Amino acid sequence: MSLDEDPQPPDIDGWLLRIRAGDQAAARLLVDHLYPQIIRIVRARRPRRMAEEDLAQDIFLKMFSRLEQYQGQVPLSHWVSRIAVTTCIDALRAQQRRPELRWADLSETEADTLDAVLTREDATDTADALAAHELVHKLLNQLEPRDRLVLQMRDLEQKTLIEIRELTGWSITLIKVRAFRARRKLQKLFQQLKQQEHS
Repeated sequence: MSLDEDPQPPDIDGWLLRIRAGDQAAARLLVDHLYPQIIRIVRARRPRRMAEEDLAQDIFLKMFSRLEQYQGQVPLSHWVSRIAVTTCIDALRAQQRRPELRWADLSETEADTLDAVLTREDATDTADALAAHELVHKLLNQLEPRDRLVLQMRDLEQKTLIEIRELTGWSITLIKVRAFRARRKLQKLFQQLKQQEHS
């Protein structure tokens, strides 16, 4: 093959046939092919206390155990993405619920950032970006896993409603409603911190 020719696309259908016949080499090829996609999902959605490799392994185990259910009606990558997202949600749910975030839990930089956000309209000059990032994640960690997931995908990762639907299997209406409710919960948490700062 010359350097100008495109490499052959992966033979996913062929791999699936071989895997269903017990071919371990085909299973390794499929894992290697899907690994970059799975690890991106895991890195964006895993609980902080869980190793990404452990979660990725759980996803692949579920994929192989459910392979007979895959009918080919959607691309395999979409089907596996749903398994990955659901597994991440389950891991977040299983993680011990964190205690309510209090003003005292914030680092000095995070407290200064929050104070800047609360007292100035344009806090970009005073807010430390890393502290702001950590603060957002501390607030997000207070939400239920599905609420956290929808805000993370919609607002932080800037995914479209269609992309979120493909990853989660949720309807667009459900995504919109869940995002709206999650934002309200996040605002309530933010207001609670604001009240603690003044008390």
